[in-house]
Amino acid sequence: MNSFQQFKLLPFIVDALTEKRITKPTDIQARIIPAAMNGRDIIGKSQTGTGKTLAFLLPILEAINPEDQSVQAIVVAPTRELAWQIHEELKSLLIKQPEFIKTSLIVGGTDRERQIDRMKNPPQLIIGTPGRILDLMKVQALFPHKVTHFVVDEADQMLDMGFLPEVDRIAQALPEKLQTMVFSATIPEKLEPFLKKYLHDPRYAEASAEHRVVPKIKHHTIPVRHRDRKALTVEVAKAINPFVCLVFTNTKQEADELETTFREAGLNVGTLHGDMQARRRKQAIKDINDAKYQYVIATDLAARGIDIKGVSHVINFGIPKDLDFYTHRVGRTGRAGATGEAYTLYEDHENGPINRLEERGFSFTHVDVRHDGSLQPIKTRKRRTTDRKMKVSQTAHSRMAGEIKKAKKKVKPGYKKKFKYKLKETASREHMQSQRKERREIRKKNKR
Repeated sequence: MNSFQQFKLLPFIVDALTEKRITKPTDIQARIIPAAMNGRDIIGKSQTGTGKTLAFLLPILEAINPEDQSVQAIVVAPTRELAWQIHEELKSLLIKQPEFIKTSLIVGGTDRERQIDRMKNPPQLIIGTPGRILDLMKVQALFPHKVTHFVVDEADQMLDMGFLPEVDRIAQALPEKLQTMVFSATIPEKLEPFLKKYLHDPRYAEASAEHRVVPKIKHHTIPVRHRDRKALTVEVAKAINPFVCLVFTNTKQEADELETTFREAGLNVGTLHGDMQARRRKQAIKDINDAKYQYVIATDLAARGIDIKGVSHVINFGIPKDLDFYTHRVGRTGRAGATGEAYTLYEDHENGPINRLEERGFSFTHVDVRHDGSLQPIKTRKRRTTDRKMKVSQTAHSRMAGEIKKAKKKVKPGYKKKFKYKLKETASREHMQSQRKERREIRKKNKR
């Protein structure tokens, strides 16, 4: 598919796309838009940044009847930030003809009564979070009986955050004759019952390899050793001198503390996490999109689904507990054919997750910050190839092997059961001793 004109879109939408310098459909758009415009249910497996938002907004805009003053389409997103971003994308498509249809952003953290009043003159297209949309349906402010299009964006995140039951209750209230489109970076097993329940003969589309995370990203590890992790992160941030750098933390508290450290170092930094007040988060996203910050500190859930332009570098302050999030994080850079770099800070006891990332195909170079503030290659990271507990078990087995031979000639009833118990007891004792030794070594390093 060479251009959006081949989809026979409304002329003012094509003009808006052209003004945004969007002329050629991405892989996921080319696969989904024709099927969606023919009324098919859709399952789109696609990472952030592949163009999936346009893949569902364009068919909906083509299908909505502007003369029918009722709610015809609902798009649900797991976070206020993502819902706001989708709504901004929608407004940019209507920029040439803003009165074409009425739209509304329905999210929590905003004036509920004002939203209820807004429903008296119902919008044709609603974008929002499931909790607030369901709330307005319960108080009979929002009437979904004429909805013809229902979109669930970032469905795996809906599942992770516990919002899928609310999405399910919204779907149950919608008409039977309905086009449902579900988009997700992954399709976990627990999501499949929902898909089977509400999607009929869906068109499955997955972004091809060249549109997924990754091709031109360099991955680096940086050992923390005896240093303060926050101070080291600042040194790395200064050394890379990025256009825009996303710094990922595993917790909201880490994000706040790291922001303070960055500000004290005189760096231009913004923060994005779930505990921020709605107004502050909305302003933060606007400032980020307006490129007001060189560094953006974020948690995974706050940043998921939000497309931040111009990210040249990613720093992992901590390795994510769910290694799938590593792919989501580093995929924020290296977009649209550009190169990108990802730096991951680690301590010796975090070798295991890095080993598993290498097994998934990521290739790391190992660097450190020198005295002059530059990043230089260092010796290869020490890799623990054998699990410590396994070593203990093997030692215990070999130690007991001699005892088995000696005992064979003088066998007493129940010796096998006693032997297994003794073997387990020995392995457990040696594992505990090994753990105590490792903790002592860590404490010694911290005292230095």
